[in-house]
Amino acid sequence: MVLTEHKKGRAQKKQTGFHEGQKVALLISDRTEMGFIAVINGTQKGILYKNEVFQPLKIGQEIDGFIKKVREDKKIDLCLQKPGYNAINALSRKIMNKLEQQGGFIAVTDKCRPKVIADLFGVSKKTFKKAVGNLYKKRLITLEKDGIRLPTDGASN
Repeated sequence: MVLTEHKKGRAQKKQTGFHEGQKVALLISDRTEMGFIAVINGTQKGILYKNEVFQPLKIGQEIDGFIKKVREDKKIDLCLQKPGYNAINALSRKIMNKLEQQGGFIAVTDKCRPKVIADLFGVSKKTFKKAVGNLYKKRLITLEKDGIRLPTDGASN
């Protein structure tokens, strides 16, 4: 019997109790070659892949996370940022807050090293570029050679 995507998602939820995009409490329990093992809501384990973690994590640390995927083998992939476009919206707010705290300018661009972006915002360079593009399209920021600026009165993009 072939399951439709909707039925497949429900079947996976019944098997694990979790669904993609669900916000969960994580307890970092181990570090492996692939990333970090975390206990999800105190019940079962999942993995945070190291190439998707953009902040320091320690064994025993409690942190909010999200179910990225419930695999067919019932193993659970995790992430620390909201999956999908919600992540872009959350990061856009974070960038705007940082701009306001820094007097309307931050010296970071899409040309910066990924580590600089990860250290500053806790996200990948790809996610950062999407959020900046989103803000630029909405004319909420201006892009300069050496950084991002809140538009000043009378300035045009």
